[in-house]
Amino acid sequence: MVPFAGWSLPLHYEQGHLQSHLHTRRRCSLFDVSHMLQTRVYGRDRIKFMESLVVGDIAELKPGQGTLTLLTNEMGGIVDDLIVTNTSEDHLYVVSNAGCADKDLAIMKGRATELQAAGSDIHLEVSDNALLALQGPSMAQVLQAGLSDDLAKLSFMNSITTSVFSVPGCRVTRCGYTGEDGVEISVPAGWAVELAEQLLGVPEVWPAGLAARDSLRLEAGLCLYGNDIDETTTPAEAGLMWTLGKRRRVAMDFPGAAIIMAQVKEKPKRKLGMAPSYAHGKGRDWAAKPHSPPHVSTSPGTVTSGCPSPSLGKNIAMGYVETAHSRAGTTLTVEVRKKQHPALVTKMPFVPTQYYMAK
Repeated sequence: MVPFAGWSLPLHYEQGHLQSHLHTRRRCSLFDVSHMLQTRVYGRDRIKFMESLVVGDIAELKPGQGTLTLLTNEMGGIVDDLIVTNTSEDHLYVVSNAGCADKDLAIMKGRATELQAAGSDIHLEVSDNALLALQGPSMAQVLQAGLSDDLAKLSFMNSITTSVFSVPGCRVTRCGYTGEDGVEISVPAGWAVELAEQLLGVPEVWPAGLAARDSLRLEAGLCLYGNDIDETTTPAEAGLMWTLGKRRRVAMDFPGAAIIMAQVKEKPKRKLGMAPSYAHGKGRDWAAKPHSPPHVSTSPGTVTSGCPSPSLGKNIAMGYVETAHSRAGTTLTVEVRKKQHPALVTKMPFVPTQYYMAK
């Protein structure tokens, strides 16, 4: 168990990190992600409220559809990355990072108060639900046994409210942080242990902790807030411009819009690149150390995430390099424990993603 954003979370279970990671890629694992902040936004002006904070086109979301979006500041920096779902009920459902929970909530409450004073209809409610993530290629087979709804009709980034193994009032969202087909289940706190025990009662399902969660997301090319993105990085630098809706780019009505769109036009000075090392080794010695400098000829950069890839059998890392050196195929060197290792900028993800789209 390790401390994380004020919570005590499992780093790994008895199977260990390597086997847990590979089991998630081949079968199915259960992650307890109840540390994430879950918020509901009510009121007729809820879309206007959310679009005043984030870069995404929330108005275009269909009932039950969600999107990854970015909460930005006036300098174009990323305050948090979060998922916003336009539920089929009367509210928006927002999931934020645990490490950003306090500042996110303060920002949302502050903006809500401003809009309410101007006559807008906005109401925020923090959910005390637990959040369980079931991830892996056999997820659908495992979960379908406990659902009356047809999972084959639920596409990536869409959600339904239903009973799961007779536990009522669950929101099932087809998403996750592993690159595999998966769901996140928002479950009333009083039922969380019972549901987790039922899922773990299936031999196919193993419990997984933070170590596997981190290596799985890095193989899938997914950013970790606080490492790969923060308030000093912009969507253009982080390769996240796809989160900006076309209408929002034109309107430029989100925080930091002028700075972000200027970077798009002029190209940012640095970009987030993917760099797997050629070097092979064992354990921690071949993991790129976060925030160590990769040397790109005369142009330094910064490694933001790095670890051995259980799926690929080699070191992988994510980091920022100057735009001139960010093209896939560029050779660079990464410093690990004061030793230089050759690396290559590649396109993400390292391991192909398996997100499910209904036919």
